[in-house]
Amino acid sequence: MSREAENISLADPDVVPTKYWHALDDGRIRCDLCPRYCKLHEGQRGLCFVRARVENQIVLTTYGRSSGFVIDPIEKKPLAHFLPGTPVLSFGTAGCNLACGYCQNWDISKSRETDRLLDQAGPETIAEAALRTGCRSVAYTYNDPVIFHEYAIDVARACRARGLKNVAVTAGYVCPEPRAEFYAWMDAANVDLKSFSEETYKRHTGAHLEPVLDTLKYIRHETDVWLEVTTLLIPGLNDSDEELRAMAEWMVQELGPDVPWHLSAFHPDYRMLDRPPTAPATLKRARQIAMQAGMRYVFTGNIHDPDGQATYCHECGATLIGRDGYALTLWAQDEHGNCLRCGTPCAGVFESEPGNWGNRRAGVRLAHFAAMTRRNTALREP
Repeated sequence: MSREAENISLADPDVVPTKYWHALDDGRIRCDLCPRYCKLHEGQRGLCFVRARVENQIVLTTYGRSSGFVIDPIEKKPLAHFLPGTPVLSFGTAGCNLACGYCQNWDISKSRETDRLLDQAGPETIAEAALRTGCRSVAYTYNDPVIFHEYAIDVARACRARGLKNVAVTAGYVCPEPRAEFYAWMDAANVDLKSFSEETYKRHTGAHLEPVLDTLKYIRHETDVWLEVTTLLIPGLNDSDEELRAMAEWMVQELGPDVPWHLSAFHPDYRMLDRPPTAPATLKRARQIAMQAGMRYVFTGNIHDPDGQATYCHECGATLIGRDGYALTLWAQDEHGNCLRCGTPCAGVFESEPGNWGNRRAGVRLAHFAAMTRRNTALREP
């Protein structure tokens, strides 16, 4: 039991009660947010670090606290067919409910120090900041929003009230009941499908494959959330022709051919330093395998590859959206998202004109917007 767990108090403003848990006969309480099902004694934290047992209930310990706020291009999430070219206000917290030894955001997701949570902001402040900085959406990212479920939903509610969209970047490792509540507030999601092997999931993430597949099917068939999928290709781990073909065929059959798949390059990081970076040729080979399996929109990521990052019409082959990095270089769709050459619809959430945010990335401190939110609230009070 850590010192931080011992000192948690319900009087703290960043500690809030949760509802997805139940008491066990042996005196422990089981967290029912994700399939890890942490069983906790008083004062203990779950593996995610941010959920703990305090006064015989499970609480979230980081409500309103973030590792920082950044305006990103929506393509960085990555989302290729959701409001292309627009800026998105992105933030995360600390901790994660997976234990990936190759995590590319390990300084945030593996953090066990709430001191890393340098920025504080309530839901109204975040929504106000997104609106006033010209963002079209807010992304819950960097670490998995599953673990800050209550905070994310409250922010999403405030954003939706202002006409802003909500984007989840997640590993999809969540139980059915909280999943339904969470995705009722999301407009788009990118789910990380780390492998198509149960053994790889167990050994390298400490999780299981089937709950992730269930989440993908749930989002695709039981919600209106726009879905895209990402797989980080790790040399010798999940990049064989057989596994790539199996993943692609499963997605075509279970999700349909229109769900975009992002194949991203790995670089050695965190505890996986013994493998080389993913070769560009591997990503291009994987993309060909996926398209041969029937997937219509497959993208390479973390390398410079304009050909592999463009969107093409699946009917006539015309380039619909050109990209160089995260910047758009071509837009050849009508106001309904149809190909200008042949009129075939392109699956996605599009507007008549794309955004022009490009490759920019801008940090945002929310103190100014917090003061603005307090002032607006005071003006609305009788």
